[in-house]
Amino acid sequence: MSEEKKRFIQEFVPGKQLTLSHLIANPDPDMFQKLGIQEAGALGIMTCTPSETVIIAGDLATKAANVRLGFLDRFTGSLVIVGSVSEVEMAMLEINRFLSEKLGYTPSKITKS
Repeated sequence: MSEEKKRFIQEFVPGKQLTLSHLIANPDPDMFQKLGIQEAGALGIMTCTPSETVIIAGDLATKAANVRLGFLDRFTGSLVIVGSVSEVEMAMLEINRFLSEKLGYTPSKITKS
């Protein structure tokens, strides 16, 4: 019996940008369990291009506000920030501001749910 191989194809958007900035206030506790992270008042989800930028973003987040890094992936540029709603929002604003003003990135509007 032959096993079918699956392929993962990843596309990167050229340029320097934050492609997603979304804040989830009061997520369902199951979400934290599925993500394997400690429960908090909010999740901040960001995606950075080029992907290595997520290292800078994670550093900025923890220096700007009382948040924890739930997930950081330098290969996909994905970042999950965990903390109170106001602290996560503050961290996301600072990431967008710094990357835009200091490094010339295209910022992303912070959406909320």
